[in-house]
Amino acid sequence: MSTNSQQPVAINQNPSTRLSLVIAGHVDHGKSTVIGRLLADTNSLPTGKLDMVRANCERNSKPFEYAFLLDALKDEQSQGITIDSARIFFKSKKREYIIIDAPGHIEFLKNMISGAARAEAALLVIDAAEGVRENSRRHGYMLSMLGIRQITVLVNKMDLADFDKARFDSIEKEYRAFLTEVGIVPLSFIPIAARDGVNIASRATKEMPWYSGDTVLDALDRFQKEALPLDKPFRMPVQDVYKFTAHGDDRRIVAGTIETGRVRVGQDVIFYPSGKHSTIKTIEGFNTPQRTESEAGQAAGFTLTEQIYVKRGEIAVLSSDIRPKVSSRIKVSLFWLGKKPMVMKRDYFLKLGTAKISCRLEAVHKLIDASTLDSRQDADRINRHDVAECTIKLSKPMAFDLADTIAATSRFVIIDDYEITGGGIIREDLPDGQGWVREKVFLRNYKWEQSSIQPERRAVKYNQRPTLLIMTGPKSAGKKTLARALEADLFNDGRIVYFLGIGNVIYGIDADIKGKSDTREEHLRRLGEVAHIMLESGAILIVTAVELTQADLEIIKTCVASEQIEVVWMGDYRSTDVTPDLMLPTHPDAIEGVAQIKDLLVNKNIIFRPW
Repeated sequence: MSTNSQQPVAINQNPSTRLSLVIAGHVDHGKSTVIGRLLADTNSLPTGKLDMVRANCERNSKPFEYAFLLDALKDEQSQGITIDSARIFFKSKKREYIIIDAPGHIEFLKNMISGAARAEAALLVIDAAEGVRENSRRHGYMLSMLGIRQITVLVNKMDLADFDKARFDSIEKEYRAFLTEVGIVPLSFIPIAARDGVNIASRATKEMPWYSGDTVLDALDRFQKEALPLDKPFRMPVQDVYKFTAHGDDRRIVAGTIETGRVRVGQDVIFYPSGKHSTIKTIEGFNTPQRTESEAGQAAGFTLTEQIYVKRGEIAVLSSDIRPKVSSRIKVSLFWLGKKPMVMKRDYFLKLGTAKISCRLEAVHKLIDASTLDSRQDADRINRHDVAECTIKLSKPMAFDLADTIAATSRFVIIDDYEITGGGIIREDLPDGQGWVREKVFLRNYKWEQSSIQPERRAVKYNQRPTLLIMTGPKSAGKKTLARALEADLFNDGRIVYFLGIGNVIYGIDADIKGKSDTREEHLRRLGEVAHIMLESGAILIVTAVELTQADLEIIKTCVASEQIEVVWMGDYRSTDVTPDLMLPTHPDAIEGVAQIKDLLVNKNIIFRPW
């Protein structure tokens, strides 16, 4: 046991030697006591902290608990000590550890999804008196789903079971069988009494002469530090693009954290899902020596030889590596934690890496109770604590990898009402109807000749953002009349604007397929490509089309970024499933209709009022 007179072990927080650990357990099974005892017995507490907590307990006439150390340390997280609300540092003679705090109560399992996803090993705590509980099984299932294979089980509070070997053996047999069913082979089971430090840092020869295995600290030191995934394909989710303008500095630094692989100056990179590419010109760092290479685990930034427009949420990939999957439909294994069930026809957000995309539950293929492993099929919702094999439909394509290929870029969380309500891994990419268009767009973007004038410069010069404005609705709703009036009004305002009649496309670039059957999708793809060129020039392009469906719009969105498209429906009612940004009646008054559309453009920061 540590004493307060000793100096605390210095924590240098070197991530290259530190092992990340998650400790999980059912509520009141003693997880916090295990953590507190580890901190005390490895002398990792700030000077005086143990005595301070003991004295506080005496003043309040309550027994001292090592679990109180956790609360005391969290109260001081703003003072720069070695712990915060999610991470706890300590050190053995062998190496440093970081504990990712995953509270055991069922209400806080959601913390474990994001926390355990970064862990290399886990301790699962089970109360010897209560035995294996629902959350014990759920924690085990979740660790299996997240791919954590180094697991040791601590059977705590053995003192309450009179250090009975038969009780320990019974719990080990039951829980080992469960873990085997979910694909986990635990490295060891250790009987402990965390409150008294039994088998934490020193072996319990007196209390349990029948046990001759590891202490908790021994077990931790047997865990293997995971090697950085340098041998895997390069993946870096784009966090942001930083632009510099002062003192003639015109760099654009693409920044993010490298998940896997490594990258060097001079290598070609492709960004997905856009398919845009360039070459690494320099690798940048803040107050660091000049580097020519960066690797997994590092926060990195690099400049490109050709300036291309990429945005947060894309994934940077070496052109020589295997491509990530790109789709708007994915088959996943999902652990649902929301208080309300996950249902169809409700919008959620899916967050993977730096991408955050609106999504819906499309189908539930199988539900599994994580505590019993019972399953059922043909459900229409996912209830709390269920594990589901399901299909999720995204509002736009996303780049990702499959769990059995690159785990880091397959893990995601679901957000509902600003809270994490679920998480899981992607098992399969599914066809979404736009794959054939996407392949052509990938090739177009790869071969695209970049202009020396950046889009931002055009936007500033023209005082507008390039936008495709689609006016759709019934055939005789007055779309062309209003489109021409809008074009004239914007032109008189000094805007760079063009009205493209659909006939110009059909009898022009579509002349070779006009009149042929099953060419609607190709017509829309070509329209999207024309729009892409016009938007590259910085223009606002107005297009009219009869009764576009959402599927039609998805094809166009594959060619043109969805945030550059606005849809106006003209008609007294919607006759398709398209979701417009503005609804106008049939044959609206031209002045009023133009004003409403201009208000839309202003509100979307596409144009700016001159007053």
